[in-house]
Amino acid sequence: MRFNLMGPFQIIADDGQVLPAGTPKVSQILALLLTHANDLVTPDTFIQELWQHSPPRSALNTVQTYVHHARRLLTGDARPDSEHSLLTTRFGGYTMNVEDSAIDIKVFERLVTQGKDELRDGRYEAAADSLALGLALWRGPVLSNVPTGDVLAGRVVHLEELRIRALELRIEAMRRLGRLRELVPELRTLVHDYPLNEWFHGQLIAALHQAGRRAEALDAYRKVRQILREELGLEPSPDIQWLHQRVLSPSRLPAGPGPHGGAVVVPLWESARTG
Repeated sequence: MRFNLMGPFQIIADDGQVLPAGTPKVSQILALLLTHANDLVTPDTFIQELWQHSPPRSALNTVQTYVHHARRLLTGDARPDSEHSLLTTRFGGYTMNVEDSAIDIKVFERLVTQGKDELRDGRYEAAADSLALGLALWRGPVLSNVPTGDVLAGRVVHLEELRIRALELRIEAMRRLGRLRELVPELRTLVHDYPLNEWFHGQLIAALHQAGRRAEALDAYRKVRQILREELGLEPSPDIQWLHQRVLSPSRLPAGPGPHGGAVVVPLWESARTG
């Protein structure tokens, strides 16, 4: 059995069939357990997730009922310690006993860590492949069909931030391979989806410039400048301005790091300046 959380919540049987995920509250209980797979989840954590700061008097009994239905949904057997139960009762709470390889968010986190290590070690092709595999697991917003309370919302934010980091690392790996210009279509999508992320805009400008598409690179700069002015009342960062000057007068600026270059493990801003 596998569990997908990055997108609509899904339970996948061994034969590939998508199983019913239960009521929204039962799905919420399962999602909470899966984000804490193999760890003890206390009743207080369930109560915080389901009702935040205003639980009803029956909160504990209601949680027990939801867990009962979740266990039956998974195995067809609601007994807490049956032979085939994935969801077991322990002193002080409940535990979902599932291998990390069966949960998409765990696989994603492992691949991002793997890709980061490969990039640091100079294995750029392997890093690009690992990060691409991880990013391919995303099917849409995390838990898009499940209600989320305080606990799950924090986990969703973490995963969304990690996705942005994975995108940055993959772009950096592609730049190191001399293949930044291949990402122009993807970068256009990213600057649309994350209009205030200057780093993505910088990569698009660098990629267009590298591809000899100077007019488009200048247009990309004008767009990010307009967005930052209208949304934040700010001018582009010195790094973006340096890129702009390089596009305008490439022969008058060095090809190496710009005004804020520095030696870091993953020089994301340097990637825009040296591409």
